Amino acid sequence: MVPDALSEILDALDRDRDAGESSAATLIAACVDVLDVTGVGIMVMVDNGHRGTVGGSDDAIRLVEELQYSLGIGPCIDTCNTGRPVLEPDLAHPVVPRWPELSGPAVDAGVAAIFGFPVQIDGVGLGALDLYCDEIGDLTAEQHADAIVMADVIAREIIQWQSAALPGTLTSELDQPERLRFAVHQASGMLSVQLDISVHDALARIRAHAYAEDRPLDEVAADIVGRTLLVE
Repeated sequence: MVPDALSEILDALDRDRDAGESSAATLIAACVDVLDVTGVGIMVMVDNGHRGTVGGSDDAIRLVEELQYSLGIGPCIDTCNTGRPVLEPDLAHPVVPRWPELSGPAVDAGVAAIFGFPVQIDGVGLGALDLYCDEIGDLTAEQHADAIVMADVIAREIIQWQSAALPGTLTSELDQPERLRFAVHQASGMLSVQLDISVHDALARIRAHAYAEDRPLDEVAADIVGRTLLVE
């Protein structure tokens, strides 16, 4: 990435903050433009759990983010867990199948290749940068290097967002009910207490139930919170 391009992105983010506006849309648009990919999504991770997305550039990547959230699998999950990029240049015909439940719907939506890059700062994971292309193929060396740079920009922007929040709260860019799925986390906590299991295991059971019933994760969680559904 040429220095001028990076400077322009940082300046645009500064202008958003100075104007009191969210810089999320600017960040996503900059990633699409600089990385020359079809679509971009940014996922937030808290305590090794998927908390939702900051945003996505188009319907296809938003579907991918929804699937990753609902299923608990995908390139962003893997890149957060390993701290390394996860690259799949041919999602329909991977050399080693990794996400069979995600691949079919994603390919149908136009995702031919998908790539995840960890968003972290000083070794602390904050989330992931999700990229996709509508044609099969690897990222170029330049795209790969630029994705690492943009992942660092995203990490620092998330820190900037959160630095403006009151102690014990989330900044507005992150504190979005439709993104962070509070009902899911509440349901996981309730099920954890009811079954005397970890929150992680409780979430896994909720995901399994939603997948088996072919229902959105949010709906299942809402039923648990409303005490109209018991998951065992």
